[in-house]
Amino acid sequence: MPDHAVSADPAVQRQLDRLATLSPGADILGLDRIARLLDRLGNPQNDLPPVFHVAGTNGKGSTCAYLRAAMEAAGLHVHVYTSPHLVRFNERIRLAGRLIEDEMLAQLLEEVLDAGADIGASFFEVTTAAAFLAFTRVPANACVIEVGLGGRLDATNIIPAPVVCGIAQLGLDHQAFLGDRLEDIAAEKAGIAKPGVPLVTQHYPAAVAQRIGQLVSQVGAPWLAKGGAWDVAAYRQRLHYRDAEDKLDLPLPRLAGVHQAANAGLAIAMLRHQRAVTVPVSAIRAGLGWAEWPARLQHLTSGALVDLLPAGAELWLDGGHNPAAARAIADFFRGHVPAGRPFHIIAGLLENKDPVGLFKPFAGRSATVHAVPVPGHAHHRPAMLAVTARATGLSATVAANPAEALTMIARHADRAEPPVVLILGSLYLAGTVLADNGTPPD
Repeated sequence: MPDHAVSADPAVQRQLDRLATLSPGADILGLDRIARLLDRLGNPQNDLPPVFHVAGTNGKGSTCAYLRAAMEAAGLHVHVYTSPHLVRFNERIRLAGRLIEDEMLAQLLEEVLDAGADIGASFFEVTTAAAFLAFTRVPANACVIEVGLGGRLDATNIIPAPVVCGIAQLGLDHQAFLGDRLEDIAAEKAGIAKPGVPLVTQHYPAAVAQRIGQLVSQVGAPWLAKGGAWDVAAYRQRLHYRDAEDKLDLPLPRLAGVHQAANAGLAIAMLRHQRAVTVPVSAIRAGLGWAEWPARLQHLTSGALVDLLPAGAELWLDGGHNPAAARAIADFFRGHVPAGRPFHIIAGLLENKDPVGLFKPFAGRSATVHAVPVPGHAHHRPAMLAVTARATGLSATVAANPAEALTMIARHADRAEPPVVLILGSLYLAGTVLADNGTPPD
């Protein structure tokens, strides 16, 4: 799927325009193109600082955020590569704590495109090559690298020897590339396993775990699963982690949602089962309170869109777009919004995503869906999205954009019971919201 990346910087935009012309314009999995491209660039993937490699369907971005926060709390400089971006393309590449500057980004993209103009590398492959070059040219103590799609054939899997690998929650997503069975998706994600490199994972159903076990046994990777080599649980307003070496009594993660306990636990387990960098418990404790990950149960408290709502109202943003993510989000709001308080969902969804799976977790509660388009991307038509929402038992209407939906909500709001509003369904929609609100990631 094309990324439709744009930049306000003319030099960056020139290279993005070149990339749009030279790349195939679609996700094409495989390691041949990225290998040839990196070879022409001097194979920077072999010279990276210690790599923490993270895959998964949901939660991998939050896991990366906890890894970065804990290592930075320990005084380390950390490079981070994630995708997609929300507002600025630069968000994908963070160098020693700061988003890559436009001048360096333009130069790197030009260098990569000049080297591989005839290879036909994809958007993500070119971006990955640029990130790897950047990571070898700016000093740092570690790299946190998020898998883009799948794992086995993802461009980031060209990295020969991470210090630790992690797999977050698994679910059905990107079935056109990864298959329709959870076991097949698990096999693709577990393809990041490397000989002798610890593979830290969540707990999975028996059939999924068996498939992962077979793969890691063949590869020769030590497998450290939640509930076995390590465990984590949130209770009594604390996060309790244990592994073979210790039991840790920690603060709850800053990021909202009960599912964040598992994501934080995965990050902690990854940090504690590698030996390349030292991260004391005090830094892990601080990192749980520092971690930020935009558009994942993000409470927007100021900005142009927030100002459209009446006093006392809440505006939340999440880019969740598959059934597993929707269940976690619905669980949070089930506990957060008391009975009787107005609850609205502004939803926009790409056409290759499952709208029934998005709305079903919210069924059985009083909520109104406001269906909107996702600008610049193929999406479910708002009218049909509203029909699907009604079929799951929710009230639904349509709006031209989130601002119009928020204005409608405010017009009918009760001052005694100000509404809670969730914008949901697509990271591309989330990026538009953050830009319109004037609160882009930094």
